[in-house]
Amino acid sequence: MIDHVIENKGPLAGLTVIEMGQLIAGPFCGQLLGDMGANVIKIEAPGAGDPMRGWGGGDQPMWWQVIARNKRCVSCNLRTAEGQVLAQQLIAKADILIENFRPGTLEKWGMAPASLHESNPGLIIVRVSGYGQTGPYAARAGFGLIGEAMGGWRAIVGDPDRPPARMGVSIGDTLAATYGALGALAALNHRHATGKGQVVDSALYEAVLQVMESMVPDYAASGFVRERSGAILPGIAPSNVYPAKDGDYLIGANQDTVFARLCAAMDQPTLAQDPRYATHEARGRHQHQLDEYIGEWTARHTIAELEARLVAAGVPAGRLYRPQDMLDDPHFRAREAIVAVPHLGLGTVTMQNVMPRLSATPGAIRRHAPETIGQDNEEVYGSMLGLDADELAELQQRGII
Repeated sequence: MIDHVIENKGPLAGLTVIEMGQLIAGPFCGQLLGDMGANVIKIEAPGAGDPMRGWGGGDQPMWWQVIARNKRCVSCNLRTAEGQVLAQQLIAKADILIENFRPGTLEKWGMAPASLHESNPGLIIVRVSGYGQTGPYAARAGFGLIGEAMGGWRAIVGDPDRPPARMGVSIGDTLAATYGALGALAALNHRHATGKGQVVDSALYEAVLQVMESMVPDYAASGFVRERSGAILPGIAPSNVYPAKDGDYLIGANQDTVFARLCAAMDQPTLAQDPRYATHEARGRHQHQLDEYIGEWTARHTIAELEARLVAAGVPAGRLYRPQDMLDDPHFRAREAIVAVPHLGLGTVTMQNVMPRLSATPGAIRRHAPETIGQDNEEVYGSMLGLDADELAELQQRGII
């Protein structure tokens, strides 16, 4: 394990985070805070643990190794009164609590925010849920795909002649988690000034809504409805995936000056003065015709040839990366965007590095994901609550931890 080998210089060093909940939204929020130096203690159910331990692709699923990095793991049966008391004792010593249960669950367990704030007035409680903590839908079960649909994402993704598509990652969950982490940092600043904590309410559908650009204002102002448009944005041209001899290639040259550079790289400099393509609006009106013209040119070249020409010309362009491309790419290597994390059981685990990058207080992957459920019980319960080995053994025997 690499814990204590890498010095914790992260900006959140010294903060203690209790992570309750499972799957993606709550744990990803915990990952973000842990990456920036927070001491994240994850609570899992004895025996079962977080289903994320078995998620991922291939013969050896690895998602757990990413989402649980920089965390310590304790077991605690939150469905028992004694387990709830144990969790409350940990929370009383924490700076931040993260939970992504269905609204009302904490209250049912005797851990309503008002009650937690009685023993820990400075506690920041990040609550991630499908629909938020209030409103007529609050009690509904809400997964990421529902939030993506309600927030407007699903309806506009895919080809117009087919049913809505989904993104290949759980974007609704990770957006809600990211906004939860942002809210926690804002609440920390408020606590610095007042000493008081608060609740951060991050709803999946509202997190998706935040990134939907002007979709709602456009409709409210003029009745315009954005529809599915496949690989293009209507009226934004050229900006598409084009065929090469050996694959597909992305080109984005919709700005006038950039389009002129593309035309020069194509050995067609006068195309930039053609009335059909000379302005942003004109290119938008003739988008399909322009895409066909560019596609005929790209199809005569390999990806390497296109890249050499367009990079030299200052045209934003690039290949479609898959994992092997990322591992082979010199820019990824130079910036250490992907790192090999030492692991006691697996040797090393290759994964994305911490970001964003901070110049003075950088985050880091200080320890790999917990291997077993409750592996840090002795360390955490001992150091934070003063429980000795006999007390822990009794709690384990009774199924509390």
